[in-house]
Amino acid sequence: MEHRTLGQGLVVSAEGLGCMGMSEFYGVGDDTESIATIHEALDSGVNFLDTADMYGPFTNERLVGSAIKGRRDEVVLATKFGNQRSEDGAFIRINGTPEYVLEACDASLQRLGVDVIDLYYQHRVDRTVPIEETFGAMKSLVEAGKVRHLGISEALSATIERAHAVHPISALQSEYSLWSREPEDGVLDTCRRLGIGFVAYSPLGRGFLTDEEATRATSESDFRSRHPRFSGDARDHNLALVKNLEEIARAKGVTVAQLSLAWVLSRGADVVPIPGTKRRKWLRENVAALEISLSDDDIAALEAAVPRGAVEGDRYHESGMQTVNG
Repeated sequence: MEHRTLGQGLVVSAEGLGCMGMSEFYGVGDDTESIATIHEALDSGVNFLDTADMYGPFTNERLVGSAIKGRRDEVVLATKFGNQRSEDGAFIRINGTPEYVLEACDASLQRLGVDVIDLYYQHRVDRTVPIEETFGAMKSLVEAGKVRHLGISEALSATIERAHAVHPISALQSEYSLWSREPEDGVLDTCRRLGIGFVAYSPLGRGFLTDEEATRATSESDFRSRHPRFSGDARDHNLALVKNLEEIARAKGVTVAQLSLAWVLSRGADVVPIPGTKRRKWLRENVAALEISLSDDDIAALEAAVPRGAVEGDRYHESGMQTVNG
């Protein structure tokens, strides 16, 4: 397994595993298969596991914790706080208050069954709390030995710089793929100037950049049914872009998912995609993308097939879009 170095010397597998869908958002889960998927990921060298307290809510951290029991030394464990939810799943608020930071970390440690979190992200920026106060509390977690590295998600350059001045950030996590290239509008440059690694979530466009129509299902239990990109005319338009990728994939003898992941992997040695899956079948396909080498001509062809700005629809529904770019 290839490894990549994020900020502050944090070394992770070149591809991680997003665990969110094992517990919520992408239809009904299967804990037995999910745990088997995590075990197979570790066996294959994928050591970078990503979860958050809000997934479930709370159940995903427990699932990941049970899966890594007895294998903690093999894992670079990342989790997040900030999207505060109640036990019944209701969204309460984006919370970046110092008191909540400390409370949320202790709760995550308990659910995960670990003594320390390797990478602790602020999941969404709380615009009502100065970022210096939030990161001051996060810094105290590092000093207390509860957290090793700090991260931030879906933040703009100015916020990243202010947070980084309080305590060095190891990773920014934001959506990045062939159909979500907003980080190229300055945020990636900021990360590189400050020595911060970039973790790309939804590198497969939430399953849209694949060969499998089934992965684009829009049942009521699938949160993508509320996303503009998966609805109506926008869906039809975006499917045509995937057809463009299918032609390139066939010519290379790979899948659209593998091709899309290979593109993200080609963005730099400081970029680590964390495709999410809850099934071993898709994990194997995703890991195989690490073996694909893209030439400059290949990259140009992919970017011509899915040009910047060609995708129709926002990447979240309206309320979701209000929480990003903090």
